[in-house]
Amino acid sequence: MERLPFADPGIPDLRGPWRFLARIWRGQIRSQVLGAVMGSIWMLCAALTPAAVGRAIDQGIVPRDGAALLRWSAIVFALAVISAGTGALRHRYAVENWLRACFRTMQWLGHHSADTGAALTRAMPTGKVVAGIASDAPTIGSSFDVANRFAGAIVSYLVVAVIMLTTSLRLGLLVLLGVPVLLASLSLVMKPLQRRQAQQREASGRLVELGADTVAGLRVLRGIGGEATFLERYRDQSQLVRRRGNQVAGLQSTLDAAQILLPGLFTLIVTWFGAHAVLDGDLQVGQLVAFYGYAAFLVLPLQTATEFAGKLTRTHVAAHKVIAVLQVRSDSAGDVAITSLPDEPGVLHDPTSGLTVTPGTFVAVVSARPEESAALADRLGRFGAERTEVTFAGTPIADVPLGQVRDRVVVSQIDPALFTGRLREELDPWERASDARVREALHVASAEDILDAVDDGLDAQVEERGRTFSGGQRQRLTLTRALLTEAPILVLVEPTSAVDAHTEARIAGRLVTERAGRTTVVMTASPLLLDHADEVVLLQDGRVTARGRHADLLRHHSAYRRVVVRGDE
Repeated sequence: MERLPFADPGIPDLRGPWRFLARIWRGQIRSQVLGAVMGSIWMLCAALTPAAVGRAIDQGIVPRDGAALLRWSAIVFALAVISAGTGALRHRYAVENWLRACFRTMQWLGHHSADTGAALTRAMPTGKVVAGIASDAPTIGSSFDVANRFAGAIVSYLVVAVIMLTTSLRLGLLVLLGVPVLLASLSLVMKPLQRRQAQQREASGRLVELGADTVAGLRVLRGIGGEATFLERYRDQSQLVRRRGNQVAGLQSTLDAAQILLPGLFTLIVTWFGAHAVLDGDLQVGQLVAFYGYAAFLVLPLQTATEFAGKLTRTHVAAHKVIAVLQVRSDSAGDVAITSLPDEPGVLHDPTSGLTVTPGTFVAVVSARPEESAALADRLGRFGAERTEVTFAGTPIADVPLGQVRDRVVVSQIDPALFTGRLREELDPWERASDARVREALHVASAEDILDAVDDGLDAQVEERGRTFSGGQRQRLTLTRALLTEAPILVLVEPTSAVDAHTEARIAGRLVTERAGRTTVVMTASPLLLDHADEVVLLQDGRVTARGRHADLLRHHSAYRRVVVRGDE
C-alpha cells in the first residue's frame, strides 16, 4: 500500500462533481481495478454455489451417484475457499480505496486552504472548510469503499440472470426486467434525500463556524456581557441542525428500509414462480433448490446496489461542497510572474506610504491607528486582495513568483497562532535548525522560562491553539518561530504587546543584536523597542510624515510624542 498522505496528491478536476470523482478514481486505478476483480470473483463464487448445490442434488443425490455427489461437493468446497480468499482481498482493497480517496481529498483541501489563506475565510464560513475535511472527505471515500462490491454485484447479477434464462425463460426475464424497475424506483427517494442532505450540511457548517467564533472570542464576550446572546444564537442554530437532521433521517430510513423490503419482495416473487415451475414439470428438484439459492443470493447484490446508490448520492453532495472550497481563488491567483527578485540585498520601498527601508537596518513604524501599520505589513509581505506596489531593489514584488516573496519576506502578525504538535516542530516546522539554535532563538525572545516550565522540553506537546500558554507566552513563542525563519527581511507586528516591561526591554536589546546585518521592520509604539531602532518612521493617514531617531522625534515632533506617550501609558 502506498504511504499516506500522498507525497503529491495531484491536481483535482473542478469542472463538476462527477469529473472530480473520476479524477480520484484515476489516481487509484490500480487498487480500484484489483478491488473490482476480487469483488467480482468473491460474489461470483457465492452466485455459483446454488448452481453447484443443485447439480449435486440432480446428478448425485437423486440418481444415488456417489462419485457425482463427491465431485460436486468438492466444487462447492472449492467455491467456498476461493470466496473466502478473494473476500479478504476485496476487503483489503476496499479499505485501501477508502483511505486513498479520503486522504487525497483531505490533502487537496489542506493544501488549498494554506495556499489561499485569508481569501478563503472571506469567501465562505470557516465551518465549511472544517466540515470538508472532517465530514465530506470520509463521505467521498465511502463510495470508493463500496465500489468493489458493486462491481461484484453487477457481474454476479448478470451471471445469475444468464443461468436462470437458460434454465427457465420466464424466471430469467423476471430477474432481468424486475431488478432494474425496483432500483429505478429508488430515485424517487434519492433526489429529495440529496437536497435535504445539502441543507443539513449547510446548517452544520454554520453551527461549526458559530461555535469556533464564540470560543475564540469568549473572553471578549464575557467582558461585554454578550455570552447569553451568543448562547441563544448557538442554541437556535443547533436546533436548526437537529431539524435538518431529522428531515434527512426520514428519507434515509426510507432508503434503508427499501434495501430490505425490495429484495424481500423480489425473493418472494422468484420463489413463487419457481415453485409453480416445478409443479408444471419445467424444473427438476435440484434446479428448484438452486432457484431458492438464487433468490436468497440476489438479496446481496440488490442490497449492495441500493447501498452504492445511497452512498453515491451523499458523495455527490460532498464532492459539490469540496469543489466550492477548492474553487476559491487566492489573492494572488491572477498574478503572472514576469521577473525574479535579485539575489543581493536591496532597498524595500512602499510607494503607498512612502516608506523606504535600507538593507540591513532595523526600522520601527509608529502609527496612532494600528490598522494603518498592519496594512503596511500586509503590503510588504504581499498579503491581501489588492495588488501591492512594494518594490525590492526596484523590482515590484507583485511581478515575481509568490514563493520567492515568501522566502525573502516573512511577516509575523499580531495574533500568535500555534498548532497541535511537538514544541520543536511548532518553532521550527522546516526541521532545519539545531536544538542549540532553537534555544538561542528562545533566548532572544526571552522565552527560556516557557521551555523550563514544560515537561519534555522541546519534545513537549503543544495543545490546540496553544491554549495551555498565556497570551504573552504564545507571543514570545511566535517571535521565536519568526526568528528561526532566518528571513532576509523580517516584518514584526506588535511583537511585544502582551509582555511586561522588563521582558520587553530584554527582547528589544537582544532582537537588535540577533537581526544585525539583516533588514527588520517592526510595527510598534513601544518606547523600549523604538529606542533601539536605527530609524523610526511615523505614519499619519497612511503616509510617512516624519522619520529619525526615537529621541530626536520625541523632542521635536509633537504628533509623534502624542502617539508614543499614549502607547506607553
